[in-house]
Amino acid sequence: MTIKISELERLTKKALKKYGYSPKEIKTIKEILLYAQMRGNNQGVVKLIGKGIPKDPQAGEISVVKETKLSALIDGNHNMGMVVLKQAMEKALKKAKRYGFGIVGTFNTNTSTGAIGYYANKIAKQGYIGFVFAGSPESVNTHGSYEPIFGTNPLAIGVPTNEEPVVLDMATAYMAYFGLIEAKTAGRSIPEGIAYDAEGNITTDPAKAMDGAIRPFDKSYKGAGLAMMVEVLTGPLVKASFTGTGDVAKSWGNLIFIIDPELLTDKAEFSSQVSHMVQKVKSTKKMPGVEEIFVPGERGNKLARQGMESGEIEIEDNLYKALKEASQ
Repeated sequence: MTIKISELERLTKKALKKYGYSPKEIKTIKEILLYAQMRGNNQGVVKLIGKGIPKDPQAGEISVVKETKLSALIDGNHNMGMVVLKQAMEKALKKAKRYGFGIVGTFNTNTSTGAIGYYANKIAKQGYIGFVFAGSPESVNTHGSYEPIFGTNPLAIGVPTNEEPVVLDMATAYMAYFGLIEAKTAGRSIPEGIAYDAEGNITTDPAKAMDGAIRPFDKSYKGAGLAMMVEVLTGPLVKASFTGTGDVAKSWGNLIFIIDPELLTDKAEFSSQVSHMVQKVKSTKKMPGVEEIFVPGERGNKLARQGMESGEIEIEDNLYKALKEASQ
């Protein structure tokens, strides 16, 4: 169905208020959720339905527990992941602007950081290269096993151009966990061959996949290896829980680092050269039936622009119903 974007914003704010967040937190979380929803990303308002993302009653003050001129480690103190990672991004940006490089890790957050392309996009729009990594609870198998051992462990890279940034935002799993929730809510199957049930059988039932494991994005050892590397960067490196060591759902870890292109080249020249690369990629010969070649992030930007121009957005019927219930 199609609804007004203003209605989506209203319901999102109501749900977040119901979940116990402050006006400042609501502003941050809403912005990140709608960034995803407007781009057709499954890290949007689906997070608000069912059990949702209530504020942890143990949430305390976010604090920096270790810091150098180039780095910082932030204890999220049970706060919402999106709120904590936005602070981490802002701190890393300050360091990059002063020293050319900034790296910040976070631990002890209690929820997902949402579409991490949001942060990479923000960084790239200021002329910097941003890398963002996010850990999550066990839901993905390693190659040769059907046991869930890694999180969906997404990564995002944002690069500035003379136009819109190029932003790669991908889970190292074939499907993000909230993609399963979206499919279950809509009453539809997931693609064949991307997930196992608890007994190790391939399943197209999203509910059974939740009890089993999602396969790596390429269904091979390469995807599993990348998932493990993200697990290292968002677990041991930042003092967060990781598979086999504590409850990952209670101490999610994240890592963000930012590079000023000026460390190696002229910043303006770099952006121009990436813009030239974008045009070359988009001008490559198309396969039959392909209308346009897209670079990372471009398709989502196009969807978001169309929504903003019309003031409306398409949303799955059952998801809209569940969102209304979450906001009551």
